[in-house]
Amino acid sequence: MRILLDTNVILDLLLDREPFSEHSALLISKIEKGEIVGVLCATTVTTIYYLVNKSLSKKEADKSLELIFSLFEIASVNRIVLETAKDLKFKDFEDAVIYASAIHSKIDVVITRNIKDFKMKEIPIYEPVEFLKILKMLK
Repeated sequence: MRILLDTNVILDLLLDREPFSEHSALLISKIEKGEIVGVLCATTVTTIYYLVNKSLSKKEADKSLELIFSLFEIASVNRIVLETAKDLKFKDFEDAVIYASAIHSKIDVVITRNIKDFKMKEIPIYEPVEFLKILKMLK
Protein backbone atom coordinates (compact mmCIF):
# COMPACT_ATOMS: atom_id res chain seq x y z
CA MET A 1 0.00 0.00 0.00
CA ARG A 2 1.28 3.44 -0.98
CA ILE A 3 0.38 6.27 1.38
CA LEU A 4 1.09 9.95 0.94
CA LEU A 5 1.60 11.84 4.18
CA ASP A 6 0.57 15.47 4.33
CA THR A 7 3.08 18.02 5.56
CA ASN A 8 1.39 18.39 8.96
CA VAL A 9 1.87 14.68 9.77
CA ILE A 10 5.63 14.87 9.21
CA LEU A 11 5.95 18.16 11.09
CA ASP A 12 4.09 16.63 14.05
CA LEU A 13 6.93 14.15 14.42
CA LEU A 14 9.87 16.41 13.59
CA LEU A 15 8.69 19.25 15.85
CA ASP A 16 7.33 16.85 18.51
CA ARG A 17 3.86 18.40 18.40
CA GLU A 18 1.86 16.65 21.10
CA PRO A 19 -0.44 14.79 21.13
CA PHE A 20 -0.04 14.12 17.40
CA SER A 21 3.62 13.10 17.29
CA GLU A 22 2.90 9.64 18.69
CA HIS A 23 0.60 8.70 15.80
CA SER A 24 3.05 10.12 13.26
CA ALA A 25 5.85 8.08 14.82
CA LEU A 26 3.76 4.90 14.60
CA LEU A 27 3.00 5.51 10.92
CA ILE A 28 6.62 6.23 10.11
CA SER A 29 7.74 3.09 11.98
CA LYS A 30 5.49 1.07 9.66
CA ILE A 31 7.21 2.73 6.71
CA GLU A 32 10.64 1.94 8.21
CA LYS A 33 9.62 -1.72 8.60
CA GLY A 34 8.45 -1.87 4.98
CA GLU A 35 4.83 -2.60 5.95
CA ILE A 36 3.66 0.34 3.84
CA VAL A 37 5.32 2.62 1.28
CA GLY A 38 5.55 6.23 2.39
CA VAL A 39 5.43 9.05 -0.14
CA LEU A 40 5.77 12.80 0.30
CA CYS A 41 4.87 15.52 -2.16
CA ALA A 42 7.96 17.45 -3.32
CA THR A 43 6.45 20.65 -1.91
CA THR A 44 6.23 19.00 1.50
CA VAL A 45 10.00 18.54 1.50
CA THR A 46 10.68 22.23 0.88
CA THR A 47 8.11 23.30 3.45
CA ILE A 48 9.55 20.96 6.08
CA TYR A 49 13.06 22.22 5.48
CA TYR A 50 11.96 25.84 5.78
CA LEU A 51 9.92 25.32 8.96
CA VAL A 52 12.42 23.07 10.76
CA ASN A 53 15.23 25.48 9.92
CA LYS A 54 13.13 28.39 11.23
CA SER A 55 11.88 26.58 14.38
CA LEU A 56 14.99 24.62 15.31
CA SER A 57 18.16 25.06 13.24
CA LYS A 58 19.79 24.50 9.86
CA LYS A 59 21.51 21.43 11.29
CA GLU A 60 18.14 19.95 12.30
CA ALA A 61 16.66 20.85 8.92
CA ASP A 62 19.53 19.05 7.18
CA LYS A 63 19.01 15.99 9.43
CA SER A 64 15.31 16.08 8.57
CA LEU A 65 16.13 15.92 4.86
CA GLU A 66 18.40 12.94 5.42
CA LEU A 67 15.60 11.14 7.26
CA ILE A 68 13.06 12.00 4.58
CA PHE A 69 15.29 10.80 1.73
CA SER A 70 16.04 7.53 3.54
CA LEU A 71 12.38 6.67 4.20
CA PHE A 72 10.14 8.23 1.58
CA GLU A 73 9.54 8.27 -2.12
CA ILE A 74 9.01 11.80 -3.41
CA ALA A 75 5.98 12.57 -5.57
CA SER A 76 6.84 14.97 -8.37
CA VAL A 77 5.34 18.39 -8.81
CA ASN A 78 5.38 19.33 -12.47
CA ARG A 79 3.12 21.19 -14.85
CA ILE A 80 0.51 18.40 -15.10
CA VAL A 81 0.30 18.16 -11.30
CA LEU A 82 -0.08 21.94 -11.00
CA GLU A 83 -2.73 22.06 -13.71
CA THR A 84 -4.62 19.22 -12.03
CA ALA A 85 -4.37 21.08 -8.71
CA LYS A 86 -5.78 24.23 -10.28
CA ASP A 87 -8.74 22.29 -11.68
CA LEU A 88 -9.49 20.71 -8.29
CA LYS A 89 -10.63 24.10 -6.98
CA PHE A 90 -9.53 23.50 -3.40
CA LYS A 91 -9.65 26.51 -1.08
CA ASP A 92 -5.94 25.98 -0.34
CA PHE A 93 -3.80 25.57 -3.47
CA GLU A 94 -1.01 23.93 -1.46
CA ASP A 95 -3.42 21.16 -0.39
CA ALA A 96 -4.60 20.83 -4.00
CA VAL A 97 -1.00 20.34 -5.16
CA ILE A 98 -0.46 17.64 -2.53
CA TYR A 99 -3.66 15.87 -3.59
CA ALA A 100 -2.87 16.20 -7.31
CA SER A 101 0.61 14.77 -6.72
CA ALA A 102 -1.07 11.83 -4.97
CA ILE A 103 -3.35 11.25 -7.96
CA HIS A 104 -0.44 11.28 -10.42
CA SER A 105 1.72 9.07 -8.16
CA LYS A 106 -0.88 6.30 -7.89
CA ILE A 107 -1.32 6.74 -4.14
CA ASP A 108 -3.80 4.48 -2.31
CA VAL A 109 -4.43 6.71 0.72
CA VAL A 110 -3.65 10.27 1.82
CA ILE A 111 -2.95 10.81 5.53
CA THR A 112 -3.57 14.26 6.99
CA ARG A 113 -4.87 15.97 10.11
CA ASN A 114 -6.51 18.44 7.78
CA ILE A 115 -9.33 16.28 6.33
CA LYS A 116 -11.81 19.13 5.90
CA ASP A 117 -9.59 20.76 3.28
CA PHE A 118 -9.38 17.59 1.17
CA LYS A 119 -12.87 17.33 -0.35
CA MET A 120 -12.09 14.98 -3.24
CA LYS A 121 -13.02 11.32 -3.05
CA GLU A 122 -10.79 9.86 -5.77
CA ILE A 123 -8.28 8.84 -3.08
CA PRO A 124 -9.41 8.02 0.47
CA ILE A 125 -8.33 10.56 3.09
CA TYR A 126 -7.69 9.57 6.72
CA GLU A 127 -6.37 11.12 9.88
CA PRO A 128 -3.32 9.28 11.26
CA VAL A 129 -5.15 7.76 14.24
CA GLU A 130 -8.00 6.57 12.02
CA PHE A 131 -5.63 5.00 9.49
CA LEU A 132 -3.66 3.23 12.22
CA LYS A 133 -6.91 1.60 13.40
CA ILE A 134 -7.61 0.44 9.84
CA LEU A 135 -4.13 -1.06 9.54
CA LYS A 136 -4.63 -2.88 12.83
CA MET A 137 -7.88 -4.42 11.53
CA LEU A 138 -6.16 -5.55 8.32
CA LYS A 139 -3.63 -7.70 10.20
